[in-house]
Amino acid sequence: MVLLVLVLVEPSCRLRDSVAVMAAISESASRRFILAVANSVGSSCIARSMHKARHRHFVYNQTMDVGPHHDLSVSRIAAAIAEPARVRMLYCLMDGHARTSTELAAVAEVSPSTASVHLARLKQRQLVKVLAQGKYRYYRLAGRSVATALEALQVAAGGSRSKFVPTTPPHLRGARTCYDHMAGAVAVALHDRILQRGWLKARVRDQRAYDLTAAGTRALGDLGVQVEETLALRRRFAFACLDWSERRPHVGGALGAALLTLALKKKWVGQDLDSRALSVTRSGKQQMYDRFGVSIR
Repeated sequence: MVLLVLVLVEPSCRLRDSVAVMAAISESASRRFILAVANSVGSSCIARSMHKARHRHFVYNQTMDVGPHHDLSVSRIAAAIAEPARVRMLYCLMDGHARTSTELAAVAEVSPSTASVHLARLKQRQLVKVLAQGKYRYYRLAGRSVATALEALQVAAGGSRSKFVPTTPPHLRGARTCYDHMAGAVAVALHDRILQRGWLKARVRDQRAYDLTAAGTRALGDLGVQVEETLALRRRFAFACLDWSERRPHVGGALGAALLTLALKKKWVGQDLDSRALSVTRSGKQQMYDRFGVSIR
């Protein structure tokens, strides 16, 4: 059959029309085909033809573009979190402080060797990052997005209730840090007053994102917030971050971080070095009432 095909092929042909025929012939038959017509067609013509024939083969690892598998990525992250010891480590790091593996082992109530395995898993899924300083290695959350996701998971873990009854420890419910901004009852009250006074307005397409108003620019500037510098940061300026204990939003983003920095600088609040808890000072209670209309017992 191969010889019959050769008779039908004209010597002047460039084999473009024969490519489909070659694709159906076995590799050994194709080699015989090339040798048989070499004299009549020419080696250069065959080389050009075979170059084109190679491109007609479908190579999976070179031509398929399946795109990212987000469902697989999410399931891997969920699997990394789905262990009580690792959960305790992650929530311990939500105060923004870096800790050693030994400290996190104590928090998680596991041995140091087990803690190292857990932290390696969290690092692999980019939930934590390692900071090396001298001979010590410190762990902290990989970023604000991780803290936001953990806070949301706490809300989801609480389940739905007909009447909300907070179970948060009292020293954390009043005021605490949520990574780099303030959370708790005080932060929620500040969020509500800022919106009521028209300093921020929700975006039409994304109600969780806030834009600064002219009144807000003046008021925050009077408070001591570096408004222009805060707006210039490469992160969201302000958004509604759902509060774990209050189940209502507080101010997150660059503005939330700026307000916490201001409160610490002016000694309106004091930070507990061993936990996420914040204590509002006597001066802070007075300033928050005078400037925001927030009354704190």
